[in-house]
Amino acid sequence: MLEEIRIRGLGVIDDAVLELSPGLTVVTGETGAGKTMVVTGLGLLFGGRADAGLIRPGTAQALVEGRIVMPADSPAIQRAVDAGAELEDGVLLASRAVSAEGRSRGYLSGRSVPVGLLADLAEDLVAVHGQADQQRLLRPARQRAALDQYAGSAVTEPLDRYAETYRRLQEISRQLAELVHRARDRASDADFLRFGLDEIAKIAPRPGEDDELAVEAERLSHADALRSAATVAHESLLGDPAAVTAADAAGLIGTAHAALEQARQHDAALAELADRLAQISYLLSDVASELASYTAGIEADPVRLAAAQERQAVLAGLRRKYGADMTEVLAWAERATIRLAELDGVDDWLDELVADREKLGTELAAMAGEISMARQNAAQRFAAAVTAELAALAMPHARVTVAVTQTPLPSVPSAPSDSGQASSAEALATDIAGLEVDGRLLVYGSTGVDEVEILLAAHPGAPARPLAKGASGGELSRIMLAVEAVFAGADPAPTFVFDEVDAGVGGKAAVEVGRRLARLARTAQVLVVTHLPQVAAFADRHLLVEKTSDGRVTSSGVITLDEPSRLRELSRMLAGLEDSALARAHAEELLATARAAKNEAER
Repeated sequence: MLEEIRIRGLGVIDDAVLELSPGLTVVTGETGAGKTMVVTGLGLLFGGRADAGLIRPGTAQALVEGRIVMPADSPAIQRAVDAGAELEDGVLLASRAVSAEGRSRGYLSGRSVPVGLLADLAEDLVAVHGQADQQRLLRPARQRAALDQYAGSAVTEPLDRYAETYRRLQEISRQLAELVHRARDRASDADFLRFGLDEIAKIAPRPGEDDELAVEAERLSHADALRSAATVAHESLLGDPAAVTAADAAGLIGTAHAALEQARQHDAALAELADRLAQISYLLSDVASELASYTAGIEADPVRLAAAQERQAVLAGLRRKYGADMTEVLAWAERATIRLAELDGVDDWLDELVADREKLGTELAAMAGEISMARQNAAQRFAAAVTAELAALAMPHARVTVAVTQTPLPSVPSAPSDSGQASSAEALATDIAGLEVDGRLLVYGSTGVDEVEILLAAHPGAPARPLAKGASGGELSRIMLAVEAVFAGADPAPTFVFDEVDAGVGGKAAVEVGRRLARLARTAQVLVVTHLPQVAAFADRHLLVEKTSDGRVTSSGVITLDEPSRLRELSRMLAGLEDSALARAHAEELLATARAAKNEAER
């Protein structure tokens, strides 16, 4: 609810504070005092169009501030917090400034926010019904939501089930559309994977084979040099059998070892050196033996060398495509096998998705039909109730109807495809935007297949037209009051503002206006700008817009009336004479009648 509103520099209002409360608050005052500026200020606060012409002359800017108390779990509060606003004890501070140059700024808890955010908050905070305002309930989506709330569990329960089924159907449709859209990509991927797997299978590489071939090719390419080096080394160790006097390493070490052996018993250090020479002698013999075997085993083999180099070239082609070495190539083949199995299984998945979509579509159609029937029943009850309300509000010939309609899904000719696969994909994508209900293919959405619109025939013989077109400016607020009175408790807005709701009525009809405003105020906060004492008498709080002038500048302020002041204001509204005894008696009678009516309604 709105706890307080402050308006500065707007029209004739210099600086005014409106202290609001739960229930019904009325704003009265003489003609031209600035009552309408209160509603204009509210419109600015909640994102209305800024008009520099409304700024008070000599004032740099107009400023409207509001203190809003809302539950912490309110969607409006959550949006404000997401925008960076900070709440203090559950109070949200909102403000709107309009400069004389026409620039406009919005603020939440002192933080600058887009003016559009203030308008978004108004969707959940306040419903303004005035002759120049954009009406919330004139919007089809709001009319449908309010009718659903009015219908109660007959709509809300199947609608909850519908919403969950709709969400699942949309997810399946999204997956199906994505699969259909990527059909060509999947086919191309599968062809690439099959080609790669076939290529690898034909070559049949082994892990590490490329490294082994590199070693073998290197040895075969230098076979002569390797054999020559091994021969020279062998002869250096054991000598050349064909040479007569050639010295060899084994012989020299043998001589050195024999010399040490002759004297080793005389010194332990010398004996250790003799043992080490013996070890060297054994090692030289082993190396010489291995060199002899190596020399005998190595030979040039041009044929084998060519084969190894050819195999290396084949494996290099695999490395360029699938991995840095044969281990990575084989790992790619393993992953490709798994992915190809997944791609080959997409057709089965598509069949499952199509079956699930058809099943959910059938369930959704049944729910949509149930919701439509419940809405139509509620629409008839609602239309009768509003029509009855209008009769009591001096519109006895007006008739309200509620049209619950559906939009057929337009047929879209399919374009010729360039492949059989694309044609199959397009067939799978058919009917993901429409829902067959009662034999008709309809556009469906998250709230069903229905569009709801409230229509008015202002007098006998007049065609039923949308509310915004079927009522004059003076009738529109009364119509909206009748709608809100019937919707009382159903429309989620916690605050209602009515400007000139009593235009063109008086007498008994004015009392009925006041009675319905009081009834609406039992479930919501209601602020009414009125000139009728019959309406003002029903107020829980009475605010007076008072105009003063020093002969040069006229300004207005707002005061809260106590009981004596309220009697004076009602007397003025009745007879134009605040101190008239007759007018005062009439005012007291009005207050007593209003209190009795409110007490009776509460019982």
